Amino acid sequence: MNRRIRNKVNRERKKDCSVLVGVIKNRRDLGILFNERWYRIPVRYMPKRAFEYLAFYEPVSSFKWGGKCIRYYARVAECRTVKRVALLPLEERHLRAQDDYVRIRVGAIRELPHPVWNVLPRRVSFGFTTLQKLRTAKNIISLYGVADTEAIMRDAFRRADIRVDPQWNVLCGKKGEKKRFRIDFAIKCRRGMIAIECDNTKAHSSVRQRERDKEKDAVLRRYGWTVIRCTEQEIISNTEKCIMRVKRTIKKLGGV
Repeated sequence: MNRRIRNKVNRERKKDCSVLVGVIKNRRDLGILFNERWYRIPVRYMPKRAFEYLAFYEPVSSFKWGGKCIRYYARVAECRTVKRVALLPLEERHLRAQDDYVRIRVGAIRELPHPVWNVLPRRVSFGFTTLQKLRTAKNIISLYGVADTEAIMRDAFRRADIRVDPQWNVLCGKKGEKKRFRIDFAIKCRRGMIAIECDNTKAHSSVRQRERDKEKDAVLRRYGWTVIRCTEQEIISNTEKCIMRVKRTIKKLGGV
């Protein structure tokens, strides 16, 4: 194999490199990443799937410049299991000080050509993508190859002349036990509120996420909401059926 062909093959392989997206929760951890070149994951949450790169999601609450995006990534150099207290000796009294963590040492920290924004926004935890997608994606949706079901439903609501409130925040529960939820679309009716959730296959297929969805639905219904969940397959293959479900529910609740 000549050098030109070999280089082309290596470039193609590099595009398909597996990338694990992790979360940098605060500025201290960002400092550790840049100064000491390591990232930690609790052993119980460590993915079984192999990965060659790490990308780092910055949540909005942690960074003064805005957050809600991925700016940096790095190649994995070494993985080793250690106690949390060995990584963070100043936190020896931490509740998880003696828990096992995987310390992932990384190479040079690289900055993406442009940030990958969480435009919806959605809660981001561990997820896999490829190096090519990481370098070219403009938002989290395209990074994970998730269908933009909310955009499809938003257009369908507009065509059907149904007024909705997207990304509606609601606080439910007794004092001291309140839970905050974000609803994909909310509709105010004369005899109640409708919560419409668009369930992407990748985002809602895990056992943990399904349990969260059930808890969310139960709490919302307890406080008078009517919940409609539309799957990705339903939204893509039969959007009109989803709209008809919404229309019937609006009629049942006395109209908007």
